[in-house]
Amino acid sequence: MEPRPARLSRTYMTDLVLPPDTNQFGTIFGGKVMAYIDKIAAISAMRHARQRVVTASSDSLDFLAPIRVGQAIHLEAFVTYAHKTSMEVFVKVLAENLLTGETVITARSYLTFVAIDEEGRPVEVPPVLPETEEEKAHYESAPRRREQRLARRQAASQGEFPMP
Repeated sequence: MEPRPARLSRTYMTDLVLPPDTNQFGTIFGGKVMAYIDKIAAISAMRHARQRVVTASSDSLDFLAPIRVGQAIHLEAFVTYAHKTSMEVFVKVLAENLLTGETVITARSYLTFVAIDEEGRPVEVPPVLPETEEEKAHYESAPRRREQRLARRQAASQGEFPMP
């Protein structure tokens, strides 16, 4: 298969954080952010594979700063690496003060998706072609994350819960 540039999977999403989206502190619920992350990552993976996809894992989700009611939540995702039938997707979440234009990175996450056919069987995906420095950095570090992911998965299947 011909490699596909990572830029073709880039996906952006923006929404306004309203009171029903927030907790008693006026900041967005973590679960709401997680749902946005899973959705945008799935879209990015589908753009890369041009296939149906399912979430296989969420390797990490680091909350770095709160997003407050009245701010915009802005997400950016792209496929960083592909291996046979799976794809790693990086998601960056920002908060934007719509009155000042100030933005702050509020979360980062890596997820893995598997491309599937109509019967739910895994199908091959094209390799990723990184072009920018950011894409190259994620691409080059992806095999290490994949090894860690596979080791965690193996340990979990044996009833173990290893520390990272």
